Amino acid sequence: MSEEQNQDTMATEELQAVIQRCQILEEQDFKGEDFNLFQVACQKCLEEGYVQEVLQVIQNEKNKVIVKSMGWNLVCPLVRCILSYKQEDEKREHCLKILNQLVQLCNPKELLLGLLERIEQTSGEQISQTILLLLQPLQTVLLKLHSKKSYSVGLSLSTISNQLSLLPVPYTKEQIREDKLGLCQCCSAVVDFAKPFVDQVVKNMDASTESDGKELKQELLKFCLKSFKYPLLIAQLDQLHEDIEEDPLRHFAAEILGILIDIGELIPTMFSYRGSRSQNWDNQDFLNEDRKHSADSLACLSYLVFVQCIGIDCFPMVFSPSYLLQCNMTHIELLLKRTEESVLTKGLDLLENSLLRMEDDSLHHQYLEFKGFITAPQDLVKVMTLCPIEHLRKKSLKILQLYVDKFDAEGKYTLFRCLLKTSNHAGVEGYVIQNIKNQIDLSLKRANDCKWFTGPHLVSLLDLVLLLPEGAETDLLQNSDRIMASLNLLRYLVIKDNEHINQTGVWTELNKIKQNFLKPLHTGLNMSRAHYEAEIKSKKENRQASQNCKTVCSLTVGGEKMPNMTTEMQLQVLHSALFTFDLIESVLARVEELIELKIKTVADKNIGGQMKHSMS
Repeated sequence: MSEEQNQDTMATEELQAVIQRCQILEEQDFKGEDFNLFQVACQKCLEEGYVQEVLQVIQNEKNKVIVKSMGWNLVCPLVRCILSYKQEDEKREHCLKILNQLVQLCNPKELLLGLLERIEQTSGEQISQTILLLLQPLQTVLLKLHSKKSYSVGLSLSTISNQLSLLPVPYTKEQIREDKLGLCQCCSAVVDFAKPFVDQVVKNMDASTESDGKELKQELLKFCLKSFKYPLLIAQLDQLHEDIEEDPLRHFAAEILGILIDIGELIPTMFSYRGSRSQNWDNQDFLNEDRKHSADSLACLSYLVFVQCIGIDCFPMVFSPSYLLQCNMTHIELLLKRTEESVLTKGLDLLENSLLRMEDDSLHHQYLEFKGFITAPQDLVKVMTLCPIEHLRKKSLKILQLYVDKFDAEGKYTLFRCLLKTSNHAGVEGYVIQNIKNQIDLSLKRANDCKWFTGPHLVSLLDLVLLLPEGAETDLLQNSDRIMASLNLLRYLVIKDNEHINQTGVWTELNKIKQNFLKPLHTGLNMSRAHYEAEIKSKKENRQASQNCKTVCSLTVGGEKMPNMTTEMQLQVLHSALFTFDLIESVLARVEELIELKIKTVADKNIGGQMKHSMS
């Protein structure tokens, strides 16, 4: 007999020796040493391929007491063996029979700990494999429990959720279809795992005095909230493509919402975190603890209901669009501050969906006093200016305009003041100034002009618009968008507002506008042009030397360092800056020409009136 065969024989002999030793003992006489010997002997046989021998030991009626007391220790080595064999291997089938026998014979509480320990210890690709393997045995064990079932169900769901959170969420349709690490399969399987416990809660919902039923409902609710946070918040669910019903993550979302609906917690969950304690919650400690972690979950829930319309049929259509916007604003604020594309997209979609439910000019300005209403446009501006994803920047701009359109005149006025003070971005400021111009135009065309965009209120707003942030020292190139918008607004006011009626107040403020805006702008243009012309002259003088040496230089324009470039490229940038100054100067000249023309016309009329009066 070879040494290897001798060792193999020793493994089975050791197992038999342990069994014979334990068979003569009563269950209460088992010691820690016996548990250890049984586990080591079985593990050695499993690792060396003697699976059938272990199966025979487990199935032997004489060993029933031993298996009942000690079998739960075999879960970890048994799962390792199962995962090491191919699907069609007979030894894998034997291992599965051993597992099934353990589920039938072992103490449920002890086996539960063994199963959860194994799930918790896995990592990488084996996470999904282990979960898919053990969900059915785990469900069977939980259903056999008589005491602390709710706690055990919650512990199991929490352990599974924590492990699933380690798996990356598939993003593209190809990744979802491939499901390389098995997240989608696990999501589907865990819903089936939870169904008997959901059914139990539904069955006992009328028995309001049953504490275990309430506890089980809370555990299921915790699981739903965890599922909303991960993977559903991260999942890319915004693309409503033709085969959407085949999207496993969307199907998972529908199933989780279905659980909330079945246990009667959809509406209480969506509104329980507004204001004070909800009467639907009996465990205040749970509520306080869960509030810390549930913001992401509730934001995802609102997105699924209102944007994806999952469960919308169960949502009462009695709330006004403005109230729903108010309810969702906390979620929107949270989502817009995230940087992940899928999460940020959810925030934009939820805000857009909430706004599209409303009529233009219908949102009262007092809503800006509520949390989130004044920060939402600021968050949109950050996305517009800082987000590296182009389509999200464009979408943010579109939604910002939609947001502005929904407010009444005072609300628009307040938003414009806020954005001018906080955006710190010339392009955004130029956009706001164009919006101000549009509102002035609407006001002047109405029979009864709007007090917020004419007279003293407008003058106060123009003080923020018709000035250079740093006087003549302002970087005109960096602020060109704002300056051009301001000049165009001033030109519009001079043309449209009759100097005798002076609805906008611009004519009484003309001296201040000249002093704070037009005069420093002239000075700034002269300084900037001189600087850039000197730069161009210097570059041209050194062009030949630069070409010979093939020098690559850097250049700072508009406060930003440009990429390394050749002298010719630098000259193009510098000439482009001069062209911008020429454009600003031409509009400035036209504005001043219009002002002088109107002043002269008024003066001529006054002189003519005086002469006519003196002649009469």
